[in-house]
Amino acid sequence: MQLQCSLQSLTDDALLLRLGELTRQSRRVEVDLVAHIGEVDSRRLYAREASPSMFAYCTEVLHLSEAEAYLRIAAARASRAHPVLLTMLADGRLHLSVIARLAPHLTPENREDVLRRAAHRSKREIEALVAELSPRPDAVALIRKLPEHHVSAGSAPPPPQLVPERVRTQAEPPAGSLAESNPGRPSIGHARPASIETLSPARYKVQFTAGASLREKLERLQALMRSTVPDGDLAAIVEAAVTEKLERLEAKWFAKTLQPRKTLAESDTTASLSRHIPAAVKRVVLERDGNRCRFTDAKGRRCSERHRLEFHHRHPHGFGGDRSPQNIALVCRTHNAYLASVDYGALPGALASRGPATASRRPSTAVAPPRVSGEGPPD
Repeated sequence: MQLQCSLQSLTDDALLLRLGELTRQSRRVEVDLVAHIGEVDSRRLYAREASPSMFAYCTEVLHLSEAEAYLRIAAARASRAHPVLLTMLADGRLHLSVIARLAPHLTPENREDVLRRAAHRSKREIEALVAELSPRPDAVALIRKLPEHHVSAGSAPPPPQLVPERVRTQAEPPAGSLAESNPGRPSIGHARPASIETLSPARYKVQFTAGASLREKLERLQALMRSTVPDGDLAAIVEAAVTEKLERLEAKWFAKTLQPRKTLAESDTTASLSRHIPAAVKRVVLERDGNRCRFTDAKGRRCSERHRLEFHHRHPHGFGGDRSPQNIALVCRTHNAYLASVDYGALPGALASRGPATASRRPSTAVAPPRVSGEGPPD
């Protein structure tokens, strides 16, 4: 409680500065911890502490969770063969889960190139890199009925089994299965969530649980598409259906179309009582901003969000902003709300009672000025 009160007294800049410093301190402590675990493991000192393995020592004596112990032991062992891992862990280029994923594939020959490509990468990008280093065959397409798992009220699914030095998860269904749920059963004990797993470069396994209705629709679609997909390949059929749906939604939200009704020159982009943004303007802005949030902070770092994108008036509509591509930017929902609070001094919902004429506006400078057509999206 006292800590919360002290934090509430900090300014925004001071709070962010302090959080950054704490993060750096945490990394330094993490590196020391991993190095100590590696040395204790190398000397097998866990044996004198009545532990049969380093994993048991970390969980039973140090009281780390199974996941914490697994990641740190994996990083410690890998760092003894590749000391540069500790340096990259300390400066934030790598984190523990990345090291654990890459460790089995690192060699003295590929180490420099692999670690350079892995620095500051997302989980999905690391999975793609691992799949490139160790590709797996394509998953077999099939539809399989799941066994019934009834769970009594108040009971929980059994926990994963633990084995020395690693955490073993529950067995998963056959690779590439599209499993159908039983609509008659009351509940599923521990159904696996939908997942996308990288098998090799540009090849993925998509797995989820479907109901009887979706299975029936897939079979009907297979029958109707026999002329274009003679072998009834599920991946090709699903891709065709998703592509068609995606084209319709992008036409609705971003006006993407192969045959536009009006060009930008034919569209009215002047200030208007209507907030409607012409379709031609949407297409230009989407292309210019690279289908990514345009918000850029004071240090020049651009938001990475590519989903839940919205069109934002740089000079607010309520203050006479026009609808030209130069005044419209593509931003995510979070930054659209943030910029509205900067422009009007209140969240958008509070403006209804105030009206744009009485709202106190502060100039918005957080979004980089739109580049002219042809320069491409900003970095």
